[in-house]
Amino acid sequence: MDLNLTARTALVSGSTAGIGLAIATTLAQEGATVIINGRTAERVDGAIAQIKRLAPEAKLQSVVADLSTQAGATNLFQQVPEVDILVNNLGIYGAQAFAEISDDEWMKFLDVNVMSGVRLSRHYLPLMLQKNWGRIIFISSESGVNIPAEMIHYGVTKTAQIALARGLAETTVGTNVTVNSVLPGPTRSEGVEEFIQGLAADQSITPKQVEQEFFEKTRPSSLIKRFATPEEVAAMVAYVASPLSSATNGAALRVDGGVVRSIV
Repeated sequence: MDLNLTARTALVSGSTAGIGLAIATTLAQEGATVIINGRTAERVDGAIAQIKRLAPEAKLQSVVADLSTQAGATNLFQQVPEVDILVNNLGIYGAQAFAEISDDEWMKFLDVNVMSGVRLSRHYLPLMLQKNWGRIIFISSESGVNIPAEMIHYGVTKTAQIALARGLAETTVGTNVTVNSVLPGPTRSEGVEEFIQGLAADQSITPKQVEQEFFEKTRPSSLIKRFATPEEVAAMVAYVASPLSSATNGAALRVDGGVVRSIV
């Protein structure tokens, strides 16, 4: 299927690894010009080299900036004044008991997971509305619906992203601009892979056994009983970023393997 992205420019925040890198790769393979973003030149250059190996003709631009800060966002806007597609992917996660989460840690999660998307959307959405075409996609999580007790702060930020996306969509009425959120379930990203390997080594079991135990005890509602791949999430994002998704707006789209049991 041709997603009609060859004339589009896409920014994927936090696109040097995991789901962000997979999204950037998929968009590049579909012909879009993709801005690769990370906090260090080393990580950005490594991501570009990896994408080029898979898509030698990829049209890529690098922007080194910490988008969890206003200064980083301003730096980005100077280099990339406008885009057709904005994927708010930048995010952090981590398990911590609620009583032990400090104010500083709460603010860190809010700055990275929520405010980065607020700042980028505040800049790019008005320009999309002026052109009467654009796509903004927030990479949220099934944890925004099923708040995990072991990382409540993470879940709260993911719920906020869903609400933010829906609110912004309400400002696009009657235009060709859409704003949606995509909710991955447990995904075998770089960080998850390292966690699985470490847990397997500590328990003297195989990574496959770690995965089986996770879906038996931690996410028993999963229908696919495995971690999704970043590429599976990226496929959904690429469709939502395309002109073909013009009737999808204000939606929270799950790529969660059936973890969330709700039918709406």
